[in-house]
Amino acid sequence: MSSSVLKQLVLASMGLLLLVIISFFIVLEQKMQKPLPLTQAQLLTVDKGSSLGSFARKLVNKGWIDNRFWLRAHARFKPNDAIIKAGTYRVTPNTNLQDLLMLLASGKEHQFSLTFIEGSTFSQWLTLLKKQPQLTQMHADLTTKEIAQHLGIEQENPEGWFFPETYAFTQGTSALQLLTRAHHKMKDVLHKLWLQRADNLPYETPFQALIMASIIEKETSHLPEQPLIASVFINRLAKKMRLQTDPTIIYGLGDRYQGDITYAHKREKTAYNTYRINGLPPTPIAMPGVSALKAALNPTSSDYYYFVSDGNGKHVFSRTLAEHNSAVRKYLASQK
Repeated sequence: MSSSVLKQLVLASMGLLLLVIISFFIVLEQKMQKPLPLTQAQLLTVDKGSSLGSFARKLVNKGWIDNRFWLRAHARFKPNDAIIKAGTYRVTPNTNLQDLLMLLASGKEHQFSLTFIEGSTFSQWLTLLKKQPQLTQMHADLTTKEIAQHLGIEQENPEGWFFPETYAFTQGTSALQLLTRAHHKMKDVLHKLWLQRADNLPYETPFQALIMASIIEKETSHLPEQPLIASVFINRLAKKMRLQTDPTIIYGLGDRYQGDITYAHKREKTAYNTYRINGLPPTPIAMPGVSALKAALNPTSSDYYYFVSDGNGKHVFSRTLAEHNSAVRKYLASQK
């Protein structure tokens, strides 16, 4: 075989090899850019210590890719793309493998959310937390007192000390972490509002204002009324009158409350029965929102001492017991 023929064969072989290589990378790029077969967003969890190989196997098992070859081949040529971080990620339709690797490399996990509403109680918070499979329930074996101690709350009953709002969290977050965030938020908000409080309020500590705010929160969901509700309670405290507010009775009854407050309930002397005790109950009775906190610390100035529902979500306010009794009769008549 002549040298020229040999040279032509070598060149042809090299050309064929180059064509194969180019074709391989074209197919590899096509495979990496091909959208995953998702018709709706799905969550994907990458376990701690997962290698790219085990991750690729997971995608095969989920039916997102046909085999591991192309993903592992991509990682060989671009090893930086193989650095994936553990976590739970939200993968949307039209996401391709390249996008997926970038998402996992970023560590931007999917954010779950949990909303605690104003006026909810600590017991209700614990129930909500237990229903979140994405949270780790490290507090499950702790008593209420132990949870309070863990969070550095002085009172054995931590009621009221958590700020109600929506909290975002990632898979595996501890329920105690959420409680800690909510507690710190409540402390911060209460502290700022305490510094801006009106003069001559009947509170010696921010905690007493927190108790009052929780009562206001439970008395009305009509936010514009809350400063006026606050004024009634503050006026009563100034006159050494008992607060006589039903929500405190309900809280004191706990599971015994079945939807109606009886005469016997009002006569029962519990720490939370403000028909029988003087001043504020020993702890808040719910988680107050910022509106109720502001109302407790900056109430409307009024000469009202009584209020009763008007049957439409608002209240009728009275200066005297006679006015109040008349308003009560009108309310009862409207309910018949």
